[in-house]
Amino acid sequence: MASAEAIPTEEKPPGFTHREIMATMSGLVIAMLLAMLDNMIVAPALPTIVGDLGGLNHLAWVTTGYILASTVATPIWGKLGDLYGRRMTFIASISIFLIGSALCGMSQNMGELIGFRALQGLGAGGLMVGVMSVMAEIVPARERGKYQGVLMAVMPAAMIGGPLAGGYITDHLTWRWAFYVNLPLGVAALAVCWFTLAKLSRGTGKVRIDWIGTALLSTWITALVLITSWGGNEYDWDSAMIIGLAVLTVVAFVAFVFVERRVAEPIMPLSVFNNRNFSLAGTLSFIVGFALFGGITFLPQFQQFVQGSSATNSGLLLLPMMLASMAMSMGGGAIISRTGRYRALPIVGTVLMAAGLALFATMGTDTSRGTTSLYMVVLGAGMGCLMQTTMLIAQNNAPLRNMGAATGAATFLRNMGGSLGVSLLGSIYTSALTDSLTSHSGAAAAGKGSVHVAQMTPAALRSLPEAAQHLFQQAVTDGVDKVFAWGAVVSAVGLIVALFIRHTPLRGFGDAKPADSKEAPVLQVAE
Repeated sequence: MASAEAIPTEEKPPGFTHREIMATMSGLVIAMLLAMLDNMIVAPALPTIVGDLGGLNHLAWVTTGYILASTVATPIWGKLGDLYGRRMTFIASISIFLIGSALCGMSQNMGELIGFRALQGLGAGGLMVGVMSVMAEIVPARERGKYQGVLMAVMPAAMIGGPLAGGYITDHLTWRWAFYVNLPLGVAALAVCWFTLAKLSRGTGKVRIDWIGTALLSTWITALVLITSWGGNEYDWDSAMIIGLAVLTVVAFVAFVFVERRVAEPIMPLSVFNNRNFSLAGTLSFIVGFALFGGITFLPQFQQFVQGSSATNSGLLLLPMMLASMAMSMGGGAIISRTGRYRALPIVGTVLMAAGLALFATMGTDTSRGTTSLYMVVLGAGMGCLMQTTMLIAQNNAPLRNMGAATGAATFLRNMGGSLGVSLLGSIYTSALTDSLTSHSGAAAAGKGSVHVAQMTPAALRSLPEAAQHLFQQAVTDGVDKVFAWGAVVSAVGLIVALFIRHTPLRGFGDAKPADSKEAPVLQVAE
């Protein structure tokens, strides 16, 4: 009989009863809803906002400023939670988000709106990572699946309800309520979290901030997001601006890695990537963000231009995908909690995601809504298998003292994957659409068509002659098919990554590190 080796254990957080967890969950669900709902509600209001405030040439920055600030802030909020405690940092992030929301609603010009959207984004960066970090501290990994399944089910509700609510608010109230609607929800989340999170620890007590690492992290993330936002749109990919930003990204990233390996309290502890499963889960999160969000972003193009759906109806048409995602997310969480086994879910999820995207790549101009609904069920099922499981694997392979930073890193990778996916697949879409117009109508017609592409709306398309409508619809279909084909290829890479994930037991509080972690000795089980 081999003796078990003594090992250090994680600090055990104060125990939460099931009733306390459910009370806390009510506040976390509202915070998650705020994080997911904001852009979905604002998007339908943007045309009206531009008409009211002017500044059409700055429209993209209303979204870019928010995404940029939230992406930069995500890993920083995670680390601040480790240092100062998750209760106060989570409450602070909600407060900043609400202040930004109120100021956005009061904006008098586009400059103010962009600046206040960036402030709102700074708070939003702490919402998602805060929710996941709090969950990791109050619920052990073995039981976390069923609770995270409920949280992940908020995403489909936001993606469906957001555009509907935004359209209704814009049509019947004023665009300013697209921001003001956050206030009552946020106040409710603040009140619940203030009382229910009082038992959480107050951090490590170490308050040294890695200012250099924070600055370098902000620099290379900002440069990379600007590349993905501006490349092929504001500037050519081979322009001096894009090349300069690429050089800045590389230099700042190398310097960031150098600094993070040497400071006492790094803003993003690179040691978490020493764990094989954490690195694989992070890579899979990036791939999921790239293929999934990059792909479905362009689905409304096909629904509106080819299938003739309205903007509001295109949101409703996503219902099959969201219901499948919700069912698989909650079902998968229940299975994990009951069996403790999770390795099959990312494998099945990547297979379904690749299959769904490949099916979408076969669409033609005559593909019916019923057929695309079936494709959505396949894709949604894959989404449901992956969204919470990748986060669970990452958290299960990170030490509790760095849980916020590890959760921030995993969330950051998913967000960056989505940002890069939308940008790069957008370039593929535009190129394929233009090539299709060129091949069907000649270079001269395509040159004229490119002007129409930039200004084309579903209503404008219906005013064109039937032959011109068919030409443009075929071009949109060609572009969307190529986007989904590339998404399927990237998903296939994700399947390879998922196959290398090892099963390590889901830890309860006080349990040891998993076997491949380099941060603690390995637990030797007596035989």
